[in-house]
Amino acid sequence: MQSAQTGNDVRIERLIEWLRDAHAMEAQAETMLNKQASRIEHYPQLKARIEQHITETQNQSKLIEGCLQRYDKSYSGFKDLGGKMMAMGQAMGGMMVNDEIVKGAQMGYVFENLEIASYEILIAAAEAVGDSQTADVCKSILKEEEAMAEWMRSHLAELTQAYLTRSEAPNTEAKR
Repeated sequence: MQSAQTGNDVRIERLIEWLRDAHAMEAQAETMLNKQASRIEHYPQLKARIEQHITETQNQSKLIEGCLQRYDKSYSGFKDLGGKMMAMGQAMGGMMVNDEIVKGAQMGYVFENLEIASYEILIAAAEAVGDSQTADVCKSILKEEEAMAEWMRSHLAELTQAYLTRSEAPNTEAKR
């Protein structure tokens, strides 16, 4: 039978692993958002909101690093690289479709919801081990992710309409 201390050690190790995953997820998000923002030409409101979220994402990454440092751990460079490579693949795939702006917004919304789920899990795990600092950090990040997801959700129809209008106009690029 495991002792209570051993059980808590297992929980802490899982929390650390999930924090490393979150750091890699933020690295992926930053790469994905940078690529997306750099390609947007005709949708200034979306571009501005993505650029704002890039700054939030960079800060979130630093906050997660701080959580890991409290455990005398660092993020996983290997996981971060994997996340960045996945983001590059997503960006390359997006460039191949005629409705890049719509697909990018759709994927952005999906990714924000993945982040929301990840931070909900981190909050629960941090609370389970009594780490209120990490829980508070994750709660603040969660609010930013929820705000971005809500912004994306509330602008999908408008963005789609703008894309459709641009795509119907002669000699007008709509894809980005």
